[in-house]
Amino acid sequence: QVQLVESGGGLVQPGGSLRLSCAASGSIFSLNAMGWYRQAPGKQRELVATITSGGSTDYAASVKGRFTISGNNAENTVYLQMNSLKPEDTAVYYCKISTTRWGYPADYWGQGTQVTVSS
Repeated sequence: QVQLVESGGGLVQPGGSLRLSCAASGSIFSLNAMGWYRQAPGKQRELVATITSGGSTDYAASVKGRFTISGNNAENTVYLQMNSLKPEDTAVYYCKISTTRWGYPADYWGQGTQVTVSS
């Protein structure tokens, strides 16, 4: 069984910063990528940023230049540094890891951490 534990969410003023962390544990055989997604009230879950095991990154246009994703494959951890936060960044942020298990893709999600940007 694979478990993901997120931390680092909270309340921050516009223009502020937060750093999210996600640690995965359990039977992870082949890690392909890690990522962060978010879901605001009344909206669908959307991709924020991803990083492959090789270090390639991808960002949503709305966060490019403000957010930075990083990861540690050896420790199965992924981070999201969020700067210049805006009220529209308010959402529940979810960590996801993409793996290969017995030759099949297997994705795992965390429980989510709330980020609220408000004055």
